Amino acid sequence: MDRDDSPTSTSVTPAAEVESPPAAGPGQPIGAGIVTALVGFTSSFAVVLAGLTAMGATSAQAASGLLAVCVTQAVGMLVLSRRYRMPITLAWSTPGAALLASTGAVAGGWAAAVGAFAVAGGLIVLTGFWDRLGALIAAIPVEIAQAMLAGVLLPLCLAPVKALPVSPAVVVPVIVTWLVLQRFAPRWSVLAAFAVAAIGSGIDIAVRHRSLELSAMLPRVEWTVPHWSWQALIGVAVPLYVVTMAAQNIPGTAVMRTFDYRVPWRAAMTVTGLGTVLGASAGGHAINLAAISAALSAAPSAHPDPKRRWVAAYTAGCTYLLLALASGALVALVAAAPKGVLETVAGLALIATLASALTAALTPAAHRSAAALTFLVAASGISMLGIGAAFWALVAGLVVRWFLPPATA
Repeated sequence: MDRDDSPTSTSVTPAAEVESPPAAGPGQPIGAGIVTALVGFTSSFAVVLAGLTAMGATSAQAASGLLAVCVTQAVGMLVLSRRYRMPITLAWSTPGAALLASTGAVAGGWAAAVGAFAVAGGLIVLTGFWDRLGALIAAIPVEIAQAMLAGVLLPLCLAPVKALPVSPAVVVPVIVTWLVLQRFAPRWSVLAAFAVAAIGSGIDIAVRHRSLELSAMLPRVEWTVPHWSWQALIGVAVPLYVVTMAAQNIPGTAVMRTFDYRVPWRAAMTVTGLGTVLGASAGGHAINLAAISAALSAAPSAHPDPKRRWVAAYTAGCTYLLLALASGALVALVAAAPKGVLETVAGLALIATLASALTAALTPAAHRSAAALTFLVAASGISMLGIGAAFWALVAGLVVRWFLPPATA
C-alpha cells in the first residue's frame, strides 16, 4: 500500500519515458470512461438494491441509497483523478452489498444499518492515517477472507436457479442471454442480461396491467437518522469494512500497480471513507477503489499515453452523475417486475466473483479445512446474539486456522 500522496506519483517504465506514445484523440479516453461507468453500474446495481432491501430499506430508501453511492463515488473520481492525474476509478462495494443481502435485517432496523454504514466509512478513513489498522486487515489470511466472501455470495448466486420455476418466461431468456454473451463478449454479458430482464419485465407489466408509480421514478434523497446498535456495529460495520478493504481497496491498488500507477493511499482512503460517511444517511452503504473495473480506465486501451488516462476516470465520474438520475426509475421497474428477476441478474453478475473467491480460498492446501469451515458458516446465514453469519464465519475460520496444524498437501 503506497502512501505517496504527491500529485506526481504516476510511475512509468523508462521505455515509456523515452518513446513517444502513439497519437490518440480525446475520444478514446472519454469512450473508455463511459464504458467503465456503464459496465460498473449495470453489472452490480441489482446487488446493491438487493442488499439495501434486505437491510430493511423501503423502495424509496433503496433508490436513495443507489443514488447516494453513484454521486459519492462520482465526486470522488472527479476529485482524485483530476488532483493526481491518474485513472483512479471508484466503485460501490459490491462484496459489501452481497454481505448485506446475506445478513438481512439487524437489531434496530434500517436506521441501525445506516449507522453501521457510517462507522464502516469512519474505519476506512482511519485506515488511511493509521498504518497498524491497515496492516491488521492485510494480515487476515487471504483464504479466510475469500472463503467468507464466497459464503456470502453463495445464496445470491443460487437465486437464478431458484427463480427458474417461479418466473420461467422472463428468467430463462435472461440466463440464456448471459450464457451466450459469456462466450462471445463477456464484458457485456450482465448488461445484456439486464436489458433482456428489463424488456421481459416490461412485457409482463403490460400483459398483467400492472402500474408503475411515476412519482417514484424521479430521483430523490430519503434521509435517515443513524441509530447505533452494537449488534449492527459488530455484525454489519465490521464485516462490511473487512470485505471492502480485503476485496476492493487492497486489490484495487494492486490492479493499478500492474499498469505502473501508485495510488495515493491516504488520499484514496480519505475520499472513499468520507464519501461513505456522507452517503450513509441517504442510504449509501460503502464506496471504495475499483478493482476489476479499474483496468478499463487504466489499461493502454484507454489511451496510449499513461499520463492521459486520467481523463477516462474523470469521464466515468461524470457518467455516474448521469446514471444517478436513473436510480428511482430502476427501483420502480424492479418493484413491478416478476418475482425473482432482480435476484437473477444479481446472481449472474456475481458468479465470476464467487468462482474467484472459492479458488483463492480452497487452492492453498495448508489451511483448507479452516477455509471450508469459514465458507460454510458464512453460507449458512446463521445469526447469534443478533450478529450475522459473516462475522461468525471470520471468527470461526481464524480460530480453526490457529488451532489446526497446517496440512501437508
